[in-house]
Amino acid sequence: QVQLVESGGGFVQAGGSLRLSCAASGGIFSRNTMNWYRQAPGKQRELVARITIWGQTDYANSVKGRFTISRDIAKRTVWLQMNSLKPDDTAVYYCNADTIWGQGTQVTVST
Repeated sequence: QVQLVESGGGFVQAGGSLRLSCAASGGIFSRNTMNWYRQAPGKQRELVARITIWGQTDYANSVKGRFTISRDIAKRTVWLQMNSLKPDDTAVYYCNADTIWGQGTQVTVST
């Protein structure tokens, strides 16, 4: 069964950094674009960053220059490095590929 398992969330002060990890089981990693989404309380889930099977990346305007998505194909892991965090980045962050979603990891940024 294909699974995505996130880790690395937590509590950080504004200006700090966190790195989220998403470990994929099964063959989904090599066949699909890997995405990071987030959902803040009372808001719709939004795409934060994605990386294609060819390694092309794309970011939401709100995180460009601060977040970096990367992957290790052999380890079937994708990361989201988040720097210069802001309170507006507070959300549950989800890893996604095709129709598969992880359980989410909470990121809380304090002022």
